[in-house]
Amino acid sequence: MIKGLFEAHLPVRNLEVSIEFYKKLGLKMAWRDEDTVFFWIEEGQSWIGLWEGEEVETPYHPSLRHLAFRVTYEDLKQSLQWLKSIGVEAVPFRNRASKEPFIRAYQGNASVYFNDPDGNSLEFMCHVEVPEHLKHISENITITEWEKLLDHK
Repeated sequence: MIKGLFEAHLPVRNLEVSIEFYKKLGLKMAWRDEDTVFFWIEEGQSWIGLWEGEEVETPYHPSLRHLAFRVTYEDLKQSLQWLKSIGVEAVPFRNRASKEPFIRAYQGNASVYFNDPDGNSLEFMCHVEVPEHLKHISENITITEWEKLLDHK
C-alpha cells in the first residue's frame, strides 16, 4: 500500500528567508501563497511545506521539527564541503562532538546534520551496506573511521 513519503511540513519565522535557504539546498519551488511555500524534494514524488507562523516558537524536538533528505553515500562524504560552499554549517548530532558524517552500522545508515534558519533539524541520510563482520558495532562512528574498518577486512 505505502510507496513512499509524499510530504512533510516545518514551521518557519520568515518565509522569504526560508525560501532563499531551501533554494540554496537545490530544491525547486512547487508553489506558494501568502504564508506557505512548498519545495519539491523529488519532483512529482515528494515535497516539503514551510509554514510561516507562531508555530515556529514550538521548542525543537525530533518528532516535531526534523526532516531527513536521502542522499548517496558519495554525496554524504562530500556533504561538509558542500554545505560550507553554500554558507551552511553542519552541527553535531546529540552528544557527539564531531560534525563529521557518521555511520550507524546497527541501523545500516549514515548521516550528517544541519539546521535551517529557524532551528529546524535537517539531515542528509543514506543507506549503508554493512558487512557481516561489522554488524556488531553499536556506537556511531565517523565516516573516516568506517572507511578505515572497510579497508581492513
